[in-house]
Amino acid sequence: MSFVRFNPEDFVISAESVTAPLWTGNTPTLNAFYTGSSATSSFYLDVYNLTPGTSGSETQFSIAYGNYKGSGSILFNPLVTGSSPTRTTYGQYRNLIYADENTYFNFGTGNTASLDMYVLNVNRARYKESLMPGTFNLTLSGSSLGAPVSLKLTDDSNDSTVINYSDAGRIFNIVSGSNGSSGGQTSITTAGVYGKFLPDVGLIILNPSALSLTSILGGISLNVSQSSNSSGNNNETLYNAIKLGASFQMNSQETISSNYLFVRVKNGDFNYTTNPSFISGSGELVFPTLVNNPQTYMTTVGMYNDNNELLAVAKMSKPLVKDFTKEALIRVKLDF
Repeated sequence: MSFVRFNPEDFVISAESVTAPLWTGNTPTLNAFYTGSSATSSFYLDVYNLTPGTSGSETQFSIAYGNYKGSGSILFNPLVTGSSPTRTTYGQYRNLIYADENTYFNFGTGNTASLDMYVLNVNRARYKESLMPGTFNLTLSGSSLGAPVSLKLTDDSNDSTVINYSDAGRIFNIVSGSNGSSGGQTSITTAGVYGKFLPDVGLIILNPSALSLTSILGGISLNVSQSSNSSGNNNETLYNAIKLGASFQMNSQETISSNYLFVRVKNGDFNYTTNPSFISGSGELVFPTLVNNPQTYMTTVGMYNDNNELLAVAKMSKPLVKDFTKEALIRVKLDF
């Protein structure tokens, strides 16, 4: 078997970002939201695209409320102050994002040490590598000062000139606006930004203090319960605001790295076959025409290391005829 060694210029490495709709069925926007008793726990609330239990119903994301003091939920043990699901939730996401069990969630000026937070945890099966900044659009609706009110939230990735990082990867502010921009409007409330967007771990952290403000101050008067040792139903409160808003849009993205290998077959290469069926028992060619006019058909490219060990195989869509009058350039793409 003959080999042709690759030259450095035969290798090209590239990376491209592939995007796709986030929700089940390649749906870019969720307009209907469902939950059920089977999806409810004291820690979180699962949200589905269809009625739970029906065909095609899958978890899209989960809602959880966390409180530093453990308020808003029933205590695990009445004798242990503050030990509750909301305190566990607060600590879990605080450690994931800040890697510091003694810190607080920081929503900026007006709320640098927030005692509570909401989290929307996108189901891991919905995306490949990460969520796509600039595609997050969530509408929350409710009633404030006796009138219906809606708030459209997005990340500020298109407004940011510097990307900030946490222990959980990239982190963007959540502001009022659309498609990754506030549109030049002031979107920071007296209680800080509306939340934090962490695309690399599929998390959306919302600021309850900002959402609880009246519509005049930029909120939707979200009724967040902070009573101790009491089931505040805060998960359901945010769920109802999302369901009434009826619009949750987002895409996922994945960076695919590719190796391109250019196989250059010159006119004098690979014109003879090593297939033993072409040789008679006496060592003669079975087909005499191949003596002066050899011809082969290339179907496969094998890539070997320096020890002649086969590492990868590329198959062509159809056989490629080869003789002394023809040259070929075959591009092999390896994705990883």
